[in-house]
Amino acid sequence: MMDFQEFDAELEDWNALRATTSFTSLLVGNGASRAVWDDFGYDSLFENARTVEEKPLSQSELSVFEAMGTRVFEQVLSALKTTSRVNKALAVSSAAPRNRYYAIKEALINTVHTVHIPWRLVQASSLAKINQELGSYPTVFTTNYDLLNYWAILHDSQAITDLFNGADSNFDLSKTQADKSRILYLHGGLHLVRNSDGTARKLTSTEGTLLGSFAINNTIKTLDDVPLFISEGTAQDKLKTIRSSDYLSFCYEQLLTHDGALCIFGHSLGEQDSHIVHALRQAKLKTIAFSIYPRNKAFIQHQKRHYTKLFEGMDVTLRFFDSKSHGLGNPKLSVPVER
Repeated sequence: MMDFQEFDAELEDWNALRATTSFTSLLVGNGASRAVWDDFGYDSLFENARTVEEKPLSQSELSVFEAMGTRVFEQVLSALKTTSRVNKALAVSSAAPRNRYYAIKEALINTVHTVHIPWRLVQASSLAKINQELGSYPTVFTTNYDLLNYWAILHDSQAITDLFNGADSNFDLSKTQADKSRILYLHGGLHLVRNSDGTARKLTSTEGTLLGSFAINNTIKTLDDVPLFISEGTAQDKLKTIRSSDYLSFCYEQLLTHDGALCIFGHSLGEQDSHIVHALRQAKLKTIAFSIYPRNKAFIQHQKRHYTKLFEGMDVTLRFFDSKSHGLGNPKLSVPVER
């Protein structure tokens, strides 16, 4: 059991820690993306979409978010898509919800492009290092929706599977057995979309065109794919979206029932991620190792206190290591942000 002793500012070296513990899984958070591209450190994609230079969210679009009481784009886009189809079936004008759908999706697209690292700046050597690190765990969970992990997997798809093995790159619940490392996107991703029947599909574009493909906003009268990713919102909002998707539900269930030793890299486990903490507390974990960026002594002590409090009362060993000693925190991965 853990107690609340005075925390020191010492951090273990990841390689030494790993040499003595066999980790069955890795949970990746936004800190891993920021280690590569600091612009991933934005506070809110929703707030960015309100102020993005090219076609920001108007008051008309914002009123839809307000009416639904959410900041989750996926929920709003799905609702507008359904509303438009129902209106059409009832011979009611579907123009208003359809127009709002495209306006909100366009604002989302423009915002993603302002914060995401361009493909042309991504180094093949960096993707190889990320791929190697991800492939060293039987299971990788990630709450990141950006394309860094996806690009890394495409760099060498022999080492890791994303389980989108069905026809047309759909997720098939009957084909989830894997004989190699698997990555599970707990909050979806830019490369995932929701099919009209609610199932999930992976977009199949090459590395260099996938981010560009996300910018294509189909303007024909039939509605196109809804991006399947959760960028923000409360834990309740996120769980609502998770439960509405067979793929996201499967990923969350895998986290709930996981066992062994877990490495958590770059994840703050803040209040908005209390659903993740809940799942980890239900899982049968023996050891949890947390990455901490060695900013200063006070910061390290604060982080240790924060993580320890989250898992108070659990019979689990907590370890804390220097994030820069981990493969995903290597300072050489960092790319200067263009201004």
